[in-house]
This record gives sequence, structure tokens and C-alpha cells, in this order.
Amino acid sequence: MSGTVPDIGRRSLWIYGGYAAAFVLVAATNLLDLPPLVRFVAAIVALAAGAVAVSESTERLSTRLSPAATGVVQSVLGNLPELFLVIFALQAGLVQVVAAALVGSVLGNSLFVLGLATLVGGLRNGKLTFSAAANRLYATELLLGVAALTVPFLATQPGAPDYGHAPELSAFVAIVLLIVFAASVPISIRLSGETPAAKPRIPSDDDPDTPEPVAPLMPTLALLAVSGGSAALVADWFVEALQPSMAAIGMSEAFAGLIVVALASNAVENLAGVTSAAKGNGDLSMSLILNSALQIVLFLTPVIVLLSFFVAPVPLTLIISPLLLGTLAVSVLLVIFIVTDGEANAFEGAMLLGLYAIIAAAVWFGPTIHT
Repeated sequence: MSGTVPDIGRRSLWIYGGYAAAFVLVAATNLLDLPPLVRFVAAIVALAAGAVAVSESTERLSTRLSPAATGVVQSVLGNLPELFLVIFALQAGLVQVVAAALVGSVLGNSLFVLGLATLVGGLRNGKLTFSAAANRLYATELLLGVAALTVPFLATQPGAPDYGHAPELSAFVAIVLLIVFAASVPISIRLSGETPAAKPRIPSDDDPDTPEPVAPLMPTLALLAVSGGSAALVADWFVEALQPSMAAIGMSEAFAGLIVVALASNAVENLAGVTSAAKGNGDLSMSLILNSALQIVLFLTPVIVLLSFFVAPVPLTLIISPLLLGTLAVSVLLVIFIVTDGEANAFEGAMLLGLYAIIAAAVWFGPTIHT
């Protein structure tokens, strides 16, 4: 047979069709101006459906590229929802929500998604194995990100040399982080490619988890781009409904940004990374999850900081609260200890999830969002 069905596959047609239906649903709730909570729930459903669509494309892409290259490509598109979310939130003046969401995205990937992936992968396969060298590099880069937040925090305190110059210092640090990110991508891919596990996963007729049929590269990339790019409208609708919905619930700004917005905008990695771990593909799972966290620290956050000078009422700086900075530092150190030996088990995943629950509880109380 020839045509769309063989090129894309019946399973993919169902998945992308479901995403299209969810997109139409959230669009209809906004056109009909339904209550904010209804629109908010519909937006979450659309974000989740988009995550399934991107996960399907990522699964197919992993048969063509190495796990490291797949992680980079997927993370760029997978972080598009967050990019759109924070831009719209900045325009709405939700600067503190954005700051918490960026930190929450790193914590969400490093603790919640990685914890869930290692828990599921460990329970299903005994343990999750991956390239120790490549993932030590990812973890070290995350530690660099923590240092890049710590220095501006200390330098801008009262009596410190850069007190009163937080925007200027933040802009400089953002530019340096973007340069580091540009240099890190080819190095990470080359280092990952030196390990046997870093080869593309070739589909096998005996593998029940292999999607049938395998889509050609260009249609796969096109579907991945459309799924990620359409998140712009969903993100806009999500932010529009966020303020009134969270105000009605009485949720704090910190919890909304650190947990709700971060998890919703990173739903792609939530599904793709955990699915890969469940199938025993530790290299792909770790690459997806840690690459996403890295791109938030080294790429997305610096870009948002620089954009905020043009789109936000007040610029977003890299000066975050001691609570967020401390939890971020502890989380990254825990990740380093877990990935350094090239394997993870279910108990280590449970520890990551436990720390994430503690952090969520710590920010539940606080100033609430007002409409």
C-alpha cells in the first residue's frame, strides 16, 4: 500500500487524531468563553494529548538517531510549550510565577520525571542502565547551572558589589550560559556516540514495543514539529485560564509556577522519558529527561531572561529565593550521585519522588494568585 497510512502508521494516526480532537476541544471552550476552570482543564488535556503525539514521534525518531541526538531534538521541541507559556505569563505580569516555573521545570525533570522513570524502569527491568560518562556530563552541566544562579544571588545581596544591578548581571550571565550551551551540544553527542548503547535502536520484528510501521525521517520530524509548534495556542489559552482558576482555588504563586505550570509544560518529557525507561532503554530515557533539564538551565532560562527586557513589564532576573535555590542545588547533587555509576534502581527513583513531594509541600502555602 502507499499513501498517508503506510507512511505514518495506524497507531500514529489514532494518536495524532486524538491530539487534533483535544486541540479542537480547547479551542471550542475558548471560542464559547466557558468558565475559566473548564478552559483550564481543557488546556491541560490538550497539553497531555500533545505530549502523547510528541512521544510517538520521538519513539520513531530514536530508530534513526542516537539517544543523545534524539534527546537534543526532542527536548528543543518538547520545551516549546514552556517557552510559549512563560512568554505569555511574562506579558501578563506573572514574573514570580515564571521564575518558579523555570526552577520547577528543572526540579520536575530532575526529581519527578527522573524519579518516575527510574522507579518504573527498575520495577519492570530490575534496574535501569545507561552511559555513565554521558550522564555525568549532563549532571555536571546542571551543577554549572546551579552555580550560575548562586553567583548572581550572592553578588546582588545588600552590601555585595553588584547590589542594585541584578538585571545587568542577569543579562551577562544569560549570554554566557547560551555560549556554554552552544558548545555543549556537539560535545555531548560525540561523547554519547562513543558508547555501544548510544547507537540508534533498530526495530526488530520480535520486539513487541516497536511501533509498526516505522515512519520515514522527514514525516516524523514534520509531525514532531507540528505537535510542538501547535503548543503555542494551547499555551496561550492555558495562561489565560490560569489566573482566574488558581485564584478561585486559592493556590499560591510559588506552587502554581513550581508544580502546576512546570509539570503541565513538561508533559512531553513526563511521558517520553518514562516510556523509554519502562522499555529498558536507559540511554534514551536519561537523554530525554536530562537534556530537557539542561536546555531549561542553559538555553530556555537565558533566552527568557533576555526576552523579558522586551516583553515583560519588569525584566526577569536570575535572582531567585533562597528556598528555590537551595532545593535546586540539593536536587542536582542527588542526581549526580544517582547517575555517576551508570545504573539506577527503583528505590533511587522513590527517593527522588519523595524529595519532590517534600518540595511541593514546602511551597503550598504563600501569597495566592490574584486576578
